[in-house]
Amino acid sequence: MDLALSADDLAFRDEVRAWIAENFDEDTRRWLAQSKNGYLDKAGQVSWQKKLAAKGWAAPDWPVEWGGAGFTASQRYIFTAEMGLAGTPRPSPMGLNMVAPVILAFGTEEQKRQHLPPILSSDIWWCQGYSEPGSGSDLASLQMKAVRDGDDYVLNGSKIWTTQAQWADWMFCLVRTSTEGKPQSGISFVLLRMDTPGVTVKSLPTLDGPVDGQQEINQVFFEDVRVPVSNRIGEENKGWTYAKYLLEFERGNAFAPSLKSVLKKVRRIASVELDGSGEAMISDPAFRRKLAALEIEVAALDATELRIFSAMSGGEPVGPASSMLKCAGSEVQQAITELTLEAVGVYGQPFVQDGWAHLRGDSNEPLPGPDYAAPAAPTYFNYRKASIYAGSNEIQRNIMAKLVLGL
Repeated sequence: MDLALSADDLAFRDEVRAWIAENFDEDTRRWLAQSKNGYLDKAGQVSWQKKLAAKGWAAPDWPVEWGGAGFTASQRYIFTAEMGLAGTPRPSPMGLNMVAPVILAFGTEEQKRQHLPPILSSDIWWCQGYSEPGSGSDLASLQMKAVRDGDDYVLNGSKIWTTQAQWADWMFCLVRTSTEGKPQSGISFVLLRMDTPGVTVKSLPTLDGPVDGQQEINQVFFEDVRVPVSNRIGEENKGWTYAKYLLEFERGNAFAPSLKSVLKKVRRIASVELDGSGEAMISDPAFRRKLAALEIEVAALDATELRIFSAMSGGEPVGPASSMLKCAGSEVQQAITELTLEAVGVYGQPFVQDGWAHLRGDSNEPLPGPDYAAPAAPTYFNYRKASIYAGSNEIQRNIMAKLVLGL
């Protein structure tokens, strides 16, 4: 990919910057700054995604005929970089970036017409039904049964770590339709409404605190839940193929642009916060070395992502490179949250579970330090998940060893 921006690319970059300046308003910035997970509440997320949809930028990677942006490879990179550098909200990935590509690649025309338009407009919210209790990162060991009964499947079992299930209208779900042969060969991929009788959602508490609007994960129980066979994606017992395809999109996201933005914030914090000797943290050689090392890692990750996404624009699948991006990106992400906590110093010790309470006017007590310090500890704890979700990084290294190194 030619890294020099053409006149058209520069004009597009200016257009993106102007759009961000107009739409990423101060109120949204304040709420996002107090988020522990990089997302707004559902109303805020939907509002932001509808702005993107109105501009035609909600689904940069979709085909144009289904509402995609029609970006060139350089425009896609510019768009991602500018959004990341500005620190804008990340669109919820479940619908736009995960199930939609599977529907586009393997769904029927009827399924595309039914699901893609409301995903694009964020009128329908999705969650992912992959993990199960006891399965860990061994997704193929899932046991939730789907027994064929006429034109329906009858589902019994549960899914766990189900992000935003409490908000979801639909779930894309892996179910076991056969116990014969290898575990991978008996899995099917189905879509189901969350208001179907027999579906129960229970929230799961996490270390970062059960904050209203930021509560993330749940366990979902299924008791004799009937799902039409017509809601199955592709062939019965071929769901493992579709699941792996989806995971390429879940793992193969661009990390570097947003990480650059967060590192700049860490540098600003360290320039004003003092160490034990009364000097600015940034003057401490040990702290500067850690910050510089992370900046180098992010620069290397940025170059790698650019190379991979450029190849994808030429029609190549992301393939096992998605595992490399997931490992490198999530581990740098975690390291940055650690350095942020170090930079805020003693202000990170009072654990502020709900920084949004002050924005809502629910709390009369001042934050115990600068605004930027309040989410530091919750964010640190929240991002312990990053090296586990979408397949633990240990599993990702096994994938790379097998498919890239041939070991």
